[in-house]
Amino acid sequence: MSMISQQHKKKSVLLFLPAQNFNEHEFLIVSNSLDAAGYKAFIVSDSSFLCTGSNGLKVKNDVQLCNAHESNFAGFLIIGGSGTRNYWDNLSLQSLAKKFALNKKPVGALCCAPVILAKAGLLTEPATCFLDDRKTLEREGVEFAISPVVANRKIITGQDPSSSSEFVKAFIHELTNSLYAVHS
Repeated sequence: MSMISQQHKKKSVLLFLPAQNFNEHEFLIVSNSLDAAGYKAFIVSDSSFLCTGSNGLKVKNDVQLCNAHESNFAGFLIIGGSGTRNYWDNLSLQSLAKKFALNKKPVGALCCAPVILAKAGLLTEPATCFLDDRKTLEREGVEFAISPVVANRKIITGQDPSSSSEFVKAFIHELTNSLYAVHS
């Protein structure tokens, strides 16, 4: 494999959007921040063509959920919004998040999305999520942290749209550390 394609993988992030009702504010803050930091976001969804935000923003997905492979990306993010709740029990999405975590790549979930990570068994330490979903997170055995952002062992959770900027900064920090860590 050429050095160029290796470098391309290191700067690519997989970003999950539900087919319907993703949070547009979170998506725009996160995708623009990744872009500004030199990372390319690839949209993954189970939508056959366009993902539609809660206010009508349409985003074409780059990768079908069934075709996503963690080996092609440096990190994985799940955007929230009311539509994300429909994916809480999605085994393909949980499995994909686990593959990133097992390979020590950063995984981030915002708003109601941390419940997906909890159901996947990835949240072993306190985490945060949208306040309305606190009880669901706790039912999965995860201690709720009253904080805009919680980062533990390359797993980053964000509370709500207003924490999007802080959330993506924490995620980019973990990405950068992962890329420049010395592997033994």
